[in-house]
Amino acid sequence: MLKIILIAIPVVLVAFLLIVATRPSQFRVVRSATLAGPCEAVFPHVNELRLWDAWSPWARLDPNAKTRFEGPPAGVGSVMAWAGNSKVGEGRMTLTDSRLNERVQFKLEFFKPMAGVCQAEFTFKPDGNQTVVTWSMEGRNNFMAKAVSLFMNCDDMVGGQFEQGLANLNSVLTSMTK
Repeated sequence: MLKIILIAIPVVLVAFLLIVATRPSQFRVVRSATLAGPCEAVFPHVNELRLWDAWSPWARLDPNAKTRFEGPPAGVGSVMAWAGNSKVGEGRMTLTDSRLNERVQFKLEFFKPMAGVCQAEFTFKPDGNQTVVTWSMEGRNNFMAKAVSLFMNCDDMVGGQFEQGLANLNSVLTSMTK
């Protein structure tokens, strides 16, 4: 029996490593929503990082998180760093590209609970008196992220947060027009 166990453990370990190695090396999460208001009304809420607390789903997960801002108040070079509980972790977001009422791009650096770097983007498309906002995030899966993806679906986890954030942003915009 011991001999079978000693043979089975390495076989299972090798099988696990092979399965993990075949997981995708890239990920992409995308969500869109039509929000109340023209691009000119929506864009500043994404382009100015200090306004994120009003709608960010992560701000609500840890109201006591420490947030620090650097650089200009809005646009390219704006930085928001955060440190919070295990639900929000620790990281830094740097605004890398901003095209008025069209697009905002970010570099996201995660330090805790798991280190990683990815890119995020918001695009804004007019739709009458409304705006179609698309929020996307993409990056590379290292070996650890590939292993985690066997048990947790990044698209479901982060996608749900994106959906909540877009709904929160829509609520902010709706309350401003009342």
